[in-house]
Parts: sequence; structure tokens; C-alpha cells
Amino acid sequence: MSQRVVIAGAGPTGLLLAAELRLAGVDTVVLERLPEPSGESRGLGLHVRSIEILNQRGIVDRFRTPETEAWPAMHFGLFWLKRPEGPKEDYTLAVPQWRTEHALEGWARELGAEIRRGHELTGFTQDADGVAVEVTGPDGPYRLDAAYLVGADGGHSRVRKLAGIGFPGSGSAFYGVLGDVVVREGETVAYSAELHPGGWMATVPIENGRKLRLMTTEFDQERPGDDVPVSDDELREAIKRVTGTAPDFEETTWLSRFGNSTRLADHYRDGRVLLAGDAAHVHYPIGGQGLNTGLQDAFNLGWKLAAAVQGRASEGLLDSYEAERRPVGRRVCVNTQAQVSLLYPLEKITPLREIFAELVKFPEVNDFLLHLVTGVGTRYDIPLPEGAGEPHPLLGLLAPDLELTTPDGPVNLTERLHPGRGLLLHLTDGTTQPPDTTGWNDRLDTLTAAPHPDLDTTTLLIRPDGHIAAATDHPTTLHHALTTWFGAPSTAGGAA
Repeated sequence: MSQRVVIAGAGPTGLLLAAELRLAGVDTVVLERLPEPSGESRGLGLHVRSIEILNQRGIVDRFRTPETEAWPAMHFGLFWLKRPEGPKEDYTLAVPQWRTEHALEGWARELGAEIRRGHELTGFTQDADGVAVEVTGPDGPYRLDAAYLVGADGGHSRVRKLAGIGFPGSGSAFYGVLGDVVVREGETVAYSAELHPGGWMATVPIENGRKLRLMTTEFDQERPGDDVPVSDDELREAIKRVTGTAPDFEETTWLSRFGNSTRLADHYRDGRVLLAGDAAHVHYPIGGQGLNTGLQDAFNLGWKLAAAVQGRASEGLLDSYEAERRPVGRRVCVNTQAQVSLLYPLEKITPLREIFAELVKFPEVNDFLLHLVTGVGTRYDIPLPEGAGEPHPLLGLLAPDLELTTPDGPVNLTERLHPGRGLLLHLTDGTTQPPDTTGWNDRLDTLTAAPHPDLDTTTLLIRPDGHIAAATDHPTTLHHALTTWFGAPSTAGGAA
């Protein structure tokens, strides 16, 4: 059986997944039908959760350039949310999608991923032993054998359609236009988003203020056919209909239309075929959640898929990808629909907006919404063995970025996750020894450090994606977590 994973789609989701698989040593091929990167930037920002996972791999600085700036605000249905005070100044980075793809592709290639541009998946068949992928490339058709196939090929995913996975939901009821506009020399424009009776418009400075993203949504305007090219005049007219004022700009570098189609795949997995990113979920692009949710799909899937390919995954590990990520995809679909409900029709929902404006002033409501749209509130449901008691408050959350004191000096917890391996963190004043994980040493590192006030436990088991799989040194509970997430112990090293 082939030990290769084939990924359809070289967008942010597919590229991050390819890098994660290569980090674990899995032969990976990415098929991308476009011969060259498009240079488009439909996605425009990296949320704090995406920044955190990229930092866990030590690559977040690849996304910071002299043109990169932090967005001044986050919103929910155009209700502005207060960001937390403190060191997280990069709560959301304004990174155009093309730059995100460039950074991820560079990392994936450095790790040894093969990215085939101008190669289009045309079909596949699967059985219990693998997937036979049919591809058409510059030199004609060919077959590529794989252990697994992942569709990261967008909302119109061919992989999803060929797999027969349902994609229920709703089509677009309204549409919008977006365009990237070159700013005149010496001109400065602030970030803004304004709601009007017929729709809303946002102005977002990008590339250190040298460009603007102009984005409209109209609730009662018929969308032109897909065969009608988007034009500067269409953008101008849309803005005028919404705001009453025609904008003055000379040059656009990119134009596109979008809608509010909201769909969620029935399943994220069919045998040896899996879906990630927009192939699994599409929604109205408010708050930039699509790209970020796709990155987080890939981060959850990569290490699990690697374990399955390498024959060390426990039963059900690969199924936990859908169990953990589909609820997140559904939550994104729900929250974007809820935001639309707060926008239109304005004459009817104004009383609701007045009440909502009061609610978001409560810190608890503000934080809930902020965590919802950025993914920071994601907590996975970690199974516990019978009799384990109540779950620890840290269980299922992303491990915090902390400085720890070890016998060898200070250590940053996030930096210890760079290799993409699991980590057992034992916190002690020197009077206890860490639990024995000898049988998992081929996939798990151990770190002993002094107790930390933000970690109310003696032992943390951290998965390769940074989520906490156990917060206890109880032998039965810890052994259950080790075998659930890291498979059976190797016979060469013995059991825990």
C-alpha cells in the first residue's frame, strides 16, 4: 500500500496540511490545477488563533513583513468588540491571502512536500487499501496512488462531489463586490465599516496603507451572471447605491463578487477521503473566518493523518478529526448567519441592534463573541475513562504560551511544540518524577519544569496540535489519554 497522501488544492488549508504531514515524515503531493499562484487575496487576515498555531511551529514571523499591520478592531455584525489588553498586539494580522499562501508554500517545500501546479484531479477510486487518484497534468493524464486523499479544493470541491458527500445548506440570497484599490501618493484612509439601509460597506487599509480593500454587501440587488466580468464601474455603482456617494479611485488590482451561500458537509470523511477548509464549509465572508477555520482544520488533521499513514494511530483517531472540527465548522456557519440577521432589514432590526449594543458592553458578552469569531474559544471534547471524575478546566484547550523554569534554564512552552510531536509536561518542585512514557518516546517528548501559577496541575499531556489531552498524573487517566491520542506503546520501549 502507498504511504503517500495526496492533497487537492494549494490554498492555505492544503499547504498547511502538506507542511504538517511532512513535519511528521509523510510523503505528500499537492495537486493544484492553476499553473501559477493567482495572486488573489480573498482572505485578508490571520486571527489570533491562527497566529498561535503558526507560532507553535515557529513560522509566524514568515507572515510579518514591513507591510503587515494589525487590524484595529474586530466586530460581530458591525458591533465593535474590545480586544484584550496586554501583549497580544497582533490579535489579527492584515495578511493578504496570496502572502499567506506564499509563506506556507515556502515552508511546505522546505520540508519536502511536492507541489504540482497545473495538475488537476479528475477522478479517484478507493478501497480498503488506498486511493487511486486520476490526474491530468501538462503532459497528459496519469494515475497517482495514495494511502489517503484530502480535498482542500474549495467550496466547489471536486473531491467532495466525486465522493458523494452531501453539502446541504442555503444558496446566496444577496451579493457583494470587493476590490483592491491602489492609494494615491500621500493619501491615508482609516479602517471603517458602515451599515446603511440597503447594505454595508467596509474600507480596509492593506499593505501598510498602500492599498485599500473596498467591500460592499447589498441585500436587495440582483447578482450579475457569472459570465459577466466584474468591473470597476460595478464596484463604483455598488458603493454609490449603498452609501450614496461614488468613490474616486483610479486603479484596481483585483475584483471579485461573493455571496452568502452557507453550506456544511454531511461528513468530513468517507473512508480514505477527507475534506478540509472551504471544501467542508462555506459561509458569508464576514469577519474573515473562512481562511482561518481552514488553517485550523489542517492543523487538527495533519498529525492524526500522519499517525494513520504510519500505522500508529489508535482506533478512532482519524474519526476524531470530524468529531472535533465539524462542530467548529457548523458554529462558524451559525455565527455568520446570526451576524446577517443583525444587518438587514435595518428598519425592522434597529430595536434588536439597540439591545445588542448594550449587551456587547458587558465584558462576558464581548469576550464570548470575540472568542467565537477568532476561534480562541475552541475547546475539544476530550474523552475520559470511566471514574476519572470531572474534567480539568484546561482539558481540551490550547496550551498557553508560557515561560517555564527547568533544571536547564528557562524554556518557552510553545517553542517545545515546534517539532510537531506530543509533549508530556511534568511540573514539580523536585520531589517527584514524571510519569513513565517510555513506550511513546518515538512520538512524545517529556519536559520537567517548576510549577507555574497558570497551570493548576502536576502533569499536562499536550497533543501535537497544542491541545491539552490530559491534565493529571493519575495513572489510569493518563494511560487512557496516551493510548487514545498516541496509539499503543511501542513494544521495543515498553508500556507506560
